[in-house]
Amino acid sequence: MTDDLKRCIEQELTDNILPFWAQHTLDAVHGGFYGSLSNDLKVNNEVPRSAVLYGRILWTFSLAFRKYKKPEYLSMARRAYDYLCQYFWDKEYYGVYWTVNAQGQPIEARKHAYAQAFFIYGLTEYHLATGEAEPLTLARRVFDLLEAHYHDSQYGGYIEGRGRDWVSPANQRLSDLEPISDKSMNTLLHVLEAFTSLARVWDEPKLRARLKELIEIFLDRVIDSQTHHFRLFFCNDWSWDQPEPFSYGHDIEGSWLLVEAAEALGDKALLERARDESVQMAQAVYAEALQADGRMISESAGRPHSRDLNWWTHAEAVVGFYNAYQISGQERFAEASKRVWNFIQNRFVDHQFGDWFKNLDTDANPYPNLPKVGPWECPYHHSRACFEMMNRLP
Repeated sequence: MTDDLKRCIEQELTDNILPFWAQHTLDAVHGGFYGSLSNDLKVNNEVPRSAVLYGRILWTFSLAFRKYKKPEYLSMARRAYDYLCQYFWDKEYYGVYWTVNAQGQPIEARKHAYAQAFFIYGLTEYHLATGEAEPLTLARRVFDLLEAHYHDSQYGGYIEGRGRDWVSPANQRLSDLEPISDKSMNTLLHVLEAFTSLARVWDEPKLRARLKELIEIFLDRVIDSQTHHFRLFFCNDWSWDQPEPFSYGHDIEGSWLLVEAAEALGDKALLERARDESVQMAQAVYAEALQADGRMISESAGRPHSRDLNWWTHAEAVVGFYNAYQISGQERFAEASKRVWNFIQNRFVDHQFGDWFKNLDTDANPYPNLPKVGPWECPYHHSRACFEMMNRLP
């Protein structure tokens, strides 16, 4: 049964996800990748191209090439890398812009830490895939920029962002759905993810110190010790008195990324803490968000469409529950991981046009007007779930 599941997951990756992105998202006129693509493959290049999308494409196809050595995967990774360096990279102040238009001109030139983190994440994997030194040099430069302008030397962690020059104020929110905050769980989680990846290829004491600091911040500040859910938004001093929902997708994603970070750091005491908390977080999500048919509620409540279903929550649940099984040996977590995967196969996979629907309504039907490719709709969560499970399953 485990062998069948592993083959099914690899087939989903190599026969559906990767081919879809390689065949349908390339913009032959403007270069790079389309800003948006509908479920039925209609292009909308009026939608801005985001550094987050491009960094995630870079990461996905760099890892795919590293694993399978297929030239078409390297071509995709190089296309993303070249476009990021040519159009997103700020040649005056450095770092990557938030969005550009189809002609490669900046739309939002702000420097959000979230986008810089995904650039580091993609660059590190591209360096591993190609052996080239330039991507690693660039990743180290972005790390230094974050250190110089965003690290909070008083309270720890990283602020959300600034303007193009790294100093002037700018919109710090990731989306209009979020409140204005000095720091957020979401940004910190992906800075943690990026630093974990970078630490594998760059043995730098300051980087290791920051990775350790972030792990401790998550364990001591971000995770609510009573509920074992992430707190979401913070002032600089980690205070926050506004009500907020639980984000089950981030909880289950963070539960395994936290362990991965502690493993990369190599601190045994911190790893033990991370592993224990990881299982408790998975248990909280298991009890509150997982449904009998394998669907995952996205949030506890509080925002419009909080009961809708999204692809990334389900992809991360497959990994997060299995990670909890690997740590605890509790079979119900392995069963939960498989149950979510079966729901994905039945509801999220688009068997007509390819890839996955990114959002489903409460009846598990796809929203016809929401994109399959967009500023946030990327190949990273579901491809990464496949890569992770192929490594984790015996």
